[in-house]
Amino acid sequence: GILCNVMIPQTFIFIGKSGSGKGTQADLMADYLKKIDPEGSIYRLELGERFRDFIKKDTYTSRIARDIYNMGGLQPEFLAIALWAISFIDNAKEDQHMIFDGCPRKLPEAKVFGSAMSFYKREKPTVLFINVSNEWVIDKLLVRKRVDDNMKEIQERLHWYDADVVPTLDFFRQNPAYRFIEINGEQSMEKVREDILKSVFPAA
Repeated sequence: GILCNVMIPQTFIFIGKSGSGKGTQADLMADYLKKIDPEGSIYRLELGERFRDFIKKDTYTSRIARDIYNMGGLQPEFLAIALWAISFIDNAKEDQHMIFDGCPRKLPEAKVFGSAMSFYKREKPTVLFINVSNEWVIDKLLVRKRVDDNMKEIQERLHWYDADVVPTLDFFRQNPAYRFIEINGEQSMEKVREDILKSVFPAA
């Protein structure tokens, strides 16, 4: 009877605009999984944070990436893929829940990411798209006031989102290998969390 309590490892991909609250919701999901599966282990990848650590290094590659970052440019796909692929290779363990925040973003990345999901036999990863309007993002980010949150850079990030992330969303939405769930992000953090849990664990 013990086997009944073993939870099938879950895979979650949080995707949304900068300021949509996806990082917070990824954290809340990790907390929820710990509660319902105290014995389970969680692999959590927040690509932005991993990237910021990478550009602090003093290698040829990290220096070029740092220059691109400081100019507000967009990093090439190969670098994003390398960072999360190495993280998988070094840190992923069997039977873990997996939570991804901020990756994959571009369409070529999503396709390579799919090959990793197949390799690790992750069946039907759940894509949680936290949908918010540009107006919502601008209000949120200007209040949050991170160093890189000025109006020009926010507009640029929204432009990249349309150019790079929207095709990725369409790819996930139309791909039967993924479970795609769209959540209204223009609500309180608690309400967004409640909607996510209801959609993901309907019986809970």
